[in-house]
Amino acid sequence: MHRFRYAALTTMLLIFAILLAACTTVPAAPAESDADAVATEAPAAAAPAGAVTELRITWYDDGSEGAVLRDLLDRFEADNPDIRVIIDTVPYSSGILETLPLQLEAGEGPDMARVTQLGGLSKYMLDLRPYLSNPAYWDENFGPFLAWMQTEADGNAIPGFMTQLTVTGPFINRTLFEQAGVAVPSDASDQVTWQEWVAAAREVAAATDTFALAMDRSGHRLAGPAVSMGATYFDADGNPALVGDQGFKDMAQLMIDWHADGTMIPEVWIGSAGSYQAANEPFVNGQLAMYMSGSWQIGQFNTNIADAFDWEAVPNPCGPGGCTGMPGGAALVAINTTKHPEAVARVMEYLTSEAIMNEFYARTLFIPGHLGLAAKGIEFQAELPQTLKSLQVFSSEVGKLAPLAYDLQAYKYNTILFNATRDRLTQVFTGELTLDEAIQKMQEDIDAGIAAAQQ
Repeated sequence: MHRFRYAALTTMLLIFAILLAACTTVPAAPAESDADAVATEAPAAAAPAGAVTELRITWYDDGSEGAVLRDLLDRFEADNPDIRVIIDTVPYSSGILETLPLQLEAGEGPDMARVTQLGGLSKYMLDLRPYLSNPAYWDENFGPFLAWMQTEADGNAIPGFMTQLTVTGPFINRTLFEQAGVAVPSDASDQVTWQEWVAAAREVAAATDTFALAMDRSGHRLAGPAVSMGATYFDADGNPALVGDQGFKDMAQLMIDWHADGTMIPEVWIGSAGSYQAANEPFVNGQLAMYMSGSWQIGQFNTNIADAFDWEAVPNPCGPGGCTGMPGGAALVAINTTKHPEAVARVMEYLTSEAIMNEFYARTLFIPGHLGLAAKGIEFQAELPQTLKSLQVFSSEVGKLAPLAYDLQAYKYNTILFNATRDRLTQVFTGELTLDEAIQKMQEDIDAGIAAAQQ
């Protein structure tokens, strides 16, 4: 079976986890713009004597990172008046997952884009290596993550950089647990099963008139719990093989049961009209005892919840296959249809310079995707104890990530696999398919999708 060489990535993240405890904090920087703005442009300035190159970035926000990026680019433009960068902020689901691939296929993409489907979109990415002043810096600091962006397994393209690394895992509303008089299971053990967590969350929900659990409607989010339950996903030759995967079926059955008995909030998976859907809003609104999502939510919760209630990340629940989440992240990449590759490279080199990257990660509360900065540690701009504790928890989860989780993240066609599991499982929730029928159709969808992608 094809295996992703994850040792370097694991080592880097473990270094980060160890050093995070030693990082100091400073007051958080205020948000500087509305994260929902469709297009964010630099302030008007006197036009330079020469021509100005206009670049566009298609971007999405988890929290305030778009405002941070705009601030950094304003400084870049002040020193580089011949380049103007416009940020087009779009919804993640409809804008990044659905519309952007269609634009790229039609050759109408932006100059740069923030994406999470790294392998699947790699054919649209520009190799910046010929345009960079110091490619060795990128190889040294971004090497393990560049492997996720290659069209071929042995490729050495430099398409972009990770705006953050992520680890999936759950958050809890500790205030609801306290109001219900229910002990938080992870306070006593970091080896709590999914069934034990859900039993406790159900008690909380019953006592507080809330929902016990939500999980982002995502095959990627489902994968960590499935691997923990013993899922294998691939056959011995490295091909997706869900039929006969008992661990995957066991996790799918838990999801079915939790939807049927009201444990899970139905609107997320059933009421999302067939697309990706997060459950951050009901969690922020205090409607959930437990929320399976990931580290990218920390910055948003730090701002949108703050200290309205006690929220925090908890270790990934366990099963026969371990206690694993999924690695991942979002990358800002250059698009190969850009007419201004040299200008794009200048922007990328500025954003990836160590001082600027350090500031970006510190202000956005993102786990760094830069090996040098991970080794040095980031001085995160946060004061809330729940924010800092959540960063610590997700960092400690790195050492528990299963090798299969890295294999899934590195798999070129993982988006096809994840979408098939997500969509067909939803049909079981709605009564359209049995679980066995759904798994068979997942396999058919995956096989057809890969065959089409390889043409």
